[in-house]
Amino acid sequence: MTTQVIFKIDKTLKDRAMKKAQEKGIPFSAVLKLATKAFVDDRLDIDVAMQPQLNEKTRKMLKQAVEDIKQGKNLSPVFDNARDMNKYLDSL
Repeated sequence: MTTQVIFKIDKTLKDRAMKKAQEKGIPFSAVLKLATKAFVDDRLDIDVAMQPQLNEKTRKMLKQAVEDIKQGKNLSPVFDNARDMNKYLDSL
């Protein structure tokens, strides 16, 4: 008995994978079946990155924030109480 699996994949990645499968003379569906079987049989190592993958805009903002911290720029003062903090925030 077989079943159908439907999932979304980047078009460029799919096209590259299909081209490579064709060059090797095997159907793309066979590649997916073999990869699934290898995964189930613990013969396919998948390294999952635990760090978040940031987009370019966020990466640039984070880099700038780190540089500012290193240079002591754009930092708010430390507060001992909420009243002083609110006073500072209201002054901005």
